[in-house]
Amino acid sequence: MSTSTSPSRSTVTTPLAPAAIGPYSQGILVDDRLFVSGQIAIDPDTGSMIDGTIEAETQRVLENIEAILNAASMDFENVVRCEVFMTDVNNYGQVNEVYARYFNEQPPARQAVEVSALPRNANVEISCIAVR
Repeated sequence: MSTSTSPSRSTVTTPLAPAAIGPYSQGILVDDRLFVSGQIAIDPDTGSMIDGTIEAETQRVLENIEAILNAASMDFENVVRCEVFMTDVNNYGQVNEVYARYFNEQPPARQAVEVSALPRNANVEISCIAVR
């Protein structure tokens, strides 16, 4: 008879990223895997969406992700998969330009899709999975 151990599961939170605006966590750490919830361009200091270009939104989103990664003692090099949601696929080039600044060598696997709407009228949302 074999025995199995349950995975270690903990919530990752940081004041350096926006507080969850619904029934979800900023991140969930399961053993050495971090699942980061979709982030939009909310300024964690004000709780409000930033006002700016698609590039500025994408940068704020990635800064929010970075804060959650750091709270789990990880960084962008640990990211193995991203999901990018945009309300206008015509912004793909501008989103990619900013995204590439954070993921340059050995970028993670990724999907990028257009959606009809995002929370708080955001133009871009990104989630990711990271592994230690």
